[in-house]
Amino acid sequence: MKTRAQVVAGKATPRGRFPHVKRAGDLLFVSGTSSRRPDNSFVGVEVDAMGVTKLDIRAQTRTVIENIRDILRSEGAELSDLVETQVFLVNMNDFGGFNEVWAEFFDYDGPTRTTVAVHQLPHPHLLIEIKAVAFKAPQF
Repeated sequence: MKTRAQVVAGKATPRGRFPHVKRAGDLLFVSGTSSRRPDNSFVGVEVDAMGVTKLDIRAQTRTVIENIRDILRSEGAELSDLVETQVFLVNMNDFGGFNEVWAEFFDYDGPTRTTVAVHQLPHPHLLIEIKAVAFKAPQF
């Protein structure tokens, strides 16, 4: 079986030595993806003049899913090719807002999903991270 790993141009560089996506035959494994931009800022984060931080689960969720879409497209796949996702939320009180945005992209025929609460993610401004598996034949 052929495998190929890649860091996708135009996306935030991984904060470690791992790829955004790894292809193994017809399967695409997408590493945990956040709302981090290539300049290391985050979507869904506002800090006022007093230093008070406001985090937006809806904006972060939307961006995470869009980032996954872009990563999949680098391999000729789409969100509709997703078969499984694992969602990590820092706070289950964000579950409702997350679900609202999820429903903008997926219905009952979408990928399977497991959602768990985690103590923290790699940056204090992150509320969500998603990893995914897609099925798509290679287009060499």
